[in-house]
Amino acid sequence: MFKLRNAFLATALWALLGTAGAQVDAKYPGVGRAATAKEVAAWDIDVRPDFKGLPAGSGTVAKGQDIWEAKCASCHGIFGESGEVFSPLVGGVTPDDIKKGRVANLLNTTYPGRTTFMKVPTLSTIWDYINRAMPWTAPKSLATDEVYSVVAFLLNLNGIVPDDFTLSDKNIREVQGRMPNRNGMTTKHAMWPGSEFGGASKPDTGNVACMKDCAPEVKLASFLPEFARNAHGNLAEQNRAVGAQHGADTTRPEAKVGAPVPVAVAAPAKAEASSAGKAASALLQKNGCTACHGITNKIVGPAFADIAKKHPGKADYLTGKIKAGGSGVWGAVPMPPQTLSDAEAKIIAAWLASGAGK
Repeated sequence: MFKLRNAFLATALWALLGTAGAQVDAKYPGVGRAATAKEVAAWDIDVRPDFKGLPAGSGTVAKGQDIWEAKCASCHGIFGESGEVFSPLVGGVTPDDIKKGRVANLLNTTYPGRTTFMKVPTLSTIWDYINRAMPWTAPKSLATDEVYSVVAFLLNLNGIVPDDFTLSDKNIREVQGRMPNRNGMTTKHAMWPGSEFGGASKPDTGNVACMKDCAPEVKLASFLPEFARNAHGNLAEQNRAVGAQHGADTTRPEAKVGAPVPVAVAAPAKAEASSAGKAASALLQKNGCTACHGITNKIVGPAFADIAKKHPGKADYLTGKIKAGGSGVWGAVPMPPQTLSDAEAKIIAAWLASGAGK
């Protein structure tokens, strides 16, 4: 009877839980569960053009300059003008642009480049991107008031606000009215149907979604012929040098799927080196090192192979450089201090000091 009663209670409990789950997730039965309010709040951090989602806070131009020089200038330059790592943020804007809301240099074919504040029409875009993605080495690490301060500093560099300005959630809408290219974007292309962004009501296509009589899975029957592979130049050299997407190297044939990989019998020393290489490679990927450094090619910073040639056997020195960052050894672009642990830095440094082998 005791076992029977336990079985009955367990069955009742599962039925109750199943009913509760069905009530919560009735829209998508059998697929996960509804997100909690706390989980939604952690993801729902976007700031929209009408400033919906903007948190309360404030920041001064002066404080923004301090934060900028400590955390931002290494990639963007002291005055936001650097184009060595990313496109310049500052420049090309005139007082007349701020008055009219249209940047004249966007129509000037002789102007050397396009800066962020020449193009972006909405201040919410600047605030939102810095809040969620900056600094590059530690995204989402800036406090709300720090984001306000950095945005205030950028606005000041572009001549939009004065040196003693304090940007806050209370006056950001007024500052939006001084954005240099605020009138430079149109929504009349109907890519956003409806009136939320002031666009046309008719979408730009008349397609109707079809989910029946679908074609079978496509089977690849042909490949790009070798003579045409590099017809337009190496695609890997036509992409930005930073970021996750570097493009395919079209100077060499594609590896055939399922082709056997030759396995060599390695000596104990080679096996140990291979193990160290794998450990270092995993840490390089984990800590984002490969965004700036290639194994044999320079990206933003020098190739790992070049570092290994320059500093053979100097594991302690390399550990310190990895942790502290620096500039001037490999050019003008500085490397910011890295936040990886001492143990991880030592593994990478040892791998470099031993030749950066695979």
